[in-house]
Amino acid sequence: MSRPIITVDNLSKSYRLGEKRDPGRTFQEALTEGIASPWRRVRSMARGQALAPPPDRTFWALKGVSFEIQRGEVMGIIGKNGAGKSTLFKILSRITEPTSGCARLRGRVASLLEVGTGFHPELTGRENVYLNGAILGMKRAEIARKFDEIVSFAVVEKFLDTPVKFYSSGMYVRLAFAVAAHLDPEILIVDEVLAVGDGEFQKKCLGRMKQVSRGEGRTVLFVSHSLATVQSLCDRSLLLRSGEVAAIGPTYDVLAEYQSEPEIRTLSEISTATRRGEGAAKIVAGRLTDAQGATTSFLRCGDDVRIAIEYRSAKTNRLRGCRLSIAFADLLGHELFICSSELTNPELTMLPPAGELTCCIRRLPLTPGRYQLNLYLECDGAVQDDLEHAAEIEVVDGDFYGTGRNCPPGWEGRGVLSDYRWELSQ
Repeated sequence: MSRPIITVDNLSKSYRLGEKRDPGRTFQEALTEGIASPWRRVRSMARGQALAPPPDRTFWALKGVSFEIQRGEVMGIIGKNGAGKSTLFKILSRITEPTSGCARLRGRVASLLEVGTGFHPELTGRENVYLNGAILGMKRAEIARKFDEIVSFAVVEKFLDTPVKFYSSGMYVRLAFAVAAHLDPEILIVDEVLAVGDGEFQKKCLGRMKQVSRGEGRTVLFVSHSLATVQSLCDRSLLLRSGEVAAIGPTYDVLAEYQSEPEIRTLSEISTATRRGEGAAKIVAGRLTDAQGATTSFLRCGDDVRIAIEYRSAKTNRLRGCRLSIAFADLLGHELFICSSELTNPELTMLPPAGELTCCIRRLPLTPGRYQLNLYLECDGAVQDDLEHAAEIEVVDGDFYGTGRNCPPGWEGRGVLSDYRWELSQ
């Protein structure tokens, strides 16, 4: 077997929580404090007072992470928020230094970790393409050869000579990804930032990454909370849990391990969900109630359900062109059905700057099992807040058809039930 293009050996990264240097403290003050500290300790011991040891405020974002990636491989990195995914990518991108261990990358690296990474806000889109190419080590002639392809992919022709500080987050991402994916890096590192774009652009990005890896033999590291996307794109995946490698291997097996984690994120924990969008208006809280009006994360198949979503805007005037959607998806991220306000309540396209909308679902049409909720808020013609995997619900068995019979064994997690009847013709 050829030498791996990426080798990560016992990689660890720690941070000191709560440490803050005082820029206003003089050298004399620091020296005086240093001399006084031992005397305070002696006086405390003389009085018989136990001096508690300082608390250990070290946080390990990564602990002993090791793996190898071969050339041309597409590796998915998955894990819950705070698992260490972004820290790992920043170390591999040489943005952050590890505390211990090492990472060896044998090839030119292009990273797309957050919106506008590597862009100068005062420069135009055209100038930033050349700047990014130079940062990646490309010669001007190489960039010029790819320029038209990059601009066409990013769909920013009209704004090419506009400073990027006037770009929307979606335009930023389109241009940044186009540059990173078309300037021939041996290793492409892509974080969740891709999801800022619309659905059509995400498909283009996924298609480009497949072409880069399978057609051109380059290596891709990909982070996403959409397990369905990871499953379709990645041959192998790595699961991080609390900074450590919990599983590594074929994507199907790693996803199975990830889904076996028992904890359920409820709508009350919505602040921890991954967010994308312009952010002028945000979803700030949610509440799920059963048929009796009790707040819960467990629902019964066939029962009536109410989902209240609270939103808030930084603006004081009314919001226009509003659309709030709740998508029910399986744990791989495949959306099963969507409840969108624009289809049933067109009068709700204009909203006050803050309020609460409640979606009432009659006869919840899900088989028993565990599902995730995706929330989506659009105003003024732009995505304001997009929360993928905002919460999880557990659906228990119920008499959906009113026949006294529940779903048979083996139907768990099968998805949507429809309202139908069979008829016999003689």
